[in-house]
Amino acid sequence: MGFLTFNVGGDLSDIDTSCILGGFGLGLTPANVPWPMQWLGVPVHGETTQGWQEGWVADRAVASGVRDGIRWRRHEGLLFGLIELAEASPRVIGGLEALTNDAYHRLFRLLDEQGLPHLWRVWNYMADIHGDAETLERYRQFNRGRARAFEQAARSVTGQVPAACALGVARGPLSIAFLAGAVPVQPVENPRQISAWRYPAQYGPQSPTFSRAVLARPPGQEWLMISGTASIVGHETVHRGDVLAQTRETLANIEAVVAQANRLAQAGPFTLPELSYRAYVRQLEDMPEVSRLLAHALGGASVVCVQADVCREDLLVEVEAMGWHPLA
Repeated sequence: MGFLTFNVGGDLSDIDTSCILGGFGLGLTPANVPWPMQWLGVPVHGETTQGWQEGWVADRAVASGVRDGIRWRRHEGLLFGLIELAEASPRVIGGLEALTNDAYHRLFRLLDEQGLPHLWRVWNYMADIHGDAETLERYRQFNRGRARAFEQAARSVTGQVPAACALGVARGPLSIAFLAGAVPVQPVENPRQISAWRYPAQYGPQSPTFSRAVLARPPGQEWLMISGTASIVGHETVHRGDVLAQTRETLANIEAVVAQANRLAQAGPFTLPELSYRAYVRQLEDMPEVSRLLAHALGGASVVCVQADVCREDLLVEVEAMGWHPLA
């Protein structure tokens, strides 16, 4: 397999577009790009207010296609894809569950067709994540639709599950980007937390389907991908109403996940400053303080802060991270 790098916060326009596997954009919406780009039109803090791009770049041209509404690109044994499905207008109560199930059904069909059955990392974004509270909260609908698709595709909903995040945005379609591969990832859990797929019923009829992190090993590399992480100890939210205390608790959880990953890593230990981070902050006015705290605590690491709704209404911040090492 050719070498794969992750370009963080740069302008991808000066890169050979035939070598870009896929990516993400934040802030201002760009002109059409020829690769699958998950773009979030959300406020971005600080110098990145004019837009932020990041993406995987291969050392050679990649294959590409469209299948069942999924734009995808493939670099040998790796596949990046993006599916975005609009909801009914006005939205049907409970309709997000069916839409999520449909999206993941298409996703798994593509992976099977490509012979790359192992889902590594998923980024899920949806509008009004806490809506429909009088029936079933939309985030809980999402969890139920996702888990049903996993089961229908004969995938486990416990243990061997991908890293993931699920955030709320003000408007837009259900947007799901994913990275999959030919070999399974090694899930990493957090000793400070109950595994998300073991959450008790108070959080909904279906537990979330994700690992706290995964170690992925394409030939010659080892990637650490940390899921969206928040101020949760055990299964309970802590420091309600205090965004800075929640941020510190989130960092303690990330540190614990990295320590656990380092017990399993084959390419040497990961450190917090070498990872790249994306922080989701619920309240716009909290972004400067959260950004300063993260910058100080993470020792110069790449951090971008954006405004988004976290999956629980009492959570004010969520942080995800990623990094890689060469593997001899």
